[in-house]
Amino acid sequence: MRVMISGGGTGGHVFPAIAIADALKQLRNDIDILFVGANGKIEMDKVPQAGYKIIGLDIKGFRRSFSWDTVVTLFKAAKSLLKAVKLVRSFKPDVAIGVGGYASGPVLKVASLLNVPTMIQEQNSYAGVTNKLLAKNAKKIFVAYPNMDKFFDREKIVYTGNPIRNGISSGKYSKAEAMQKLGFPADKKLILIMGGSLGARTINEALVRGTDQISALKDIVLYWQAGKLYIEEFKKETIAGLDHVAIKDFIEDMAAAYAAADIIVARAGALTISELALVGKPAILVPSPNVAEDHQTHNAMSLVNAGAALLIKDKDAGEQLVPQMLALAGDEEKCAVLADHMKKLGKPNAADDIAKYILEALEK
Repeated sequence: MRVMISGGGTGGHVFPAIAIADALKQLRNDIDILFVGANGKIEMDKVPQAGYKIIGLDIKGFRRSFSWDTVVTLFKAAKSLLKAVKLVRSFKPDVAIGVGGYASGPVLKVASLLNVPTMIQEQNSYAGVTNKLLAKNAKKIFVAYPNMDKFFDREKIVYTGNPIRNGISSGKYSKAEAMQKLGFPADKKLILIMGGSLGARTINEALVRGTDQISALKDIVLYWQAGKLYIEEFKKETIAGLDHVAIKDFIEDMAAAYAAADIIVARAGALTISELALVGKPAILVPSPNVAEDHQTHNAMSLVNAGAALLIKDKDAGEQLVPQMLALAGDEEKCAVLADHMKKLGKPNAADDIAKYILEALEK
């Protein structure tokens, strides 16, 4: 059996795709899996690291306004469609799965035209334009949130939750073991701060603005993913040199980071939301305003409305993030309530469920 998985661009698309591939391999070791991604994006590194082959398309997203760059993007899109035709014809997949991101569009469109069954995994609570278009020909649509029939055909929807990275929910580390692995004393509270794989300038700048408050901390440590785009800039700041602050470009061992965390500050990408629900930790969400259809705010509100997280608007983070973060760290009762509500939202078997549905659909 041959499976083609396409998409990527951010960790929120890539890691669920890898989780689905791993689950398929667990069920059928003879499955041949090929990933198709976008050149220069995170998937071109992370997929091979996970042990899978990936081929890149020279493709990027469209800007809202027309310019010379739009012409270049159109040319690359046409070129990617032709390459997708060659890939689908040569690999001959039994199914093509789209996980969102630039490469997902041309691959699933071509697969549909060549009569290859297609399936979609939609990570967000607000479906993107590409997935809504691709859904018309999809056999199954795996969603992370209920009530997605406002975007997709109800008969095709399977509510599975989002697949997450291996080890996140397995209890791999105790709090003490995780703190030791991260290089902190086990008796401290840890605030985990993440801005996504690339980073979030607003969150980073809010921390710098709160340097005086953070410098005075005695019983709290910060584990801060500044992001690959910003690490060189922010590691020069005074806050980055504090003994109780560790700044990273990317956190490789998320299982340890989550196990150590008492409070989590993050953007509201789909992968982050799903992982937060599984680890059941109190969270402060700062949705990115720079995403299509403002889907991060929709994602965040799904947790806020369930009493599982706090929300700070991006424009307010500079003033509010550090004070609210430290106030929450001092309110154990509120942390306990948020954590309890968060745990009720988890879907730990999402990848396995999706893999089973894929195989069942192909065997009919």
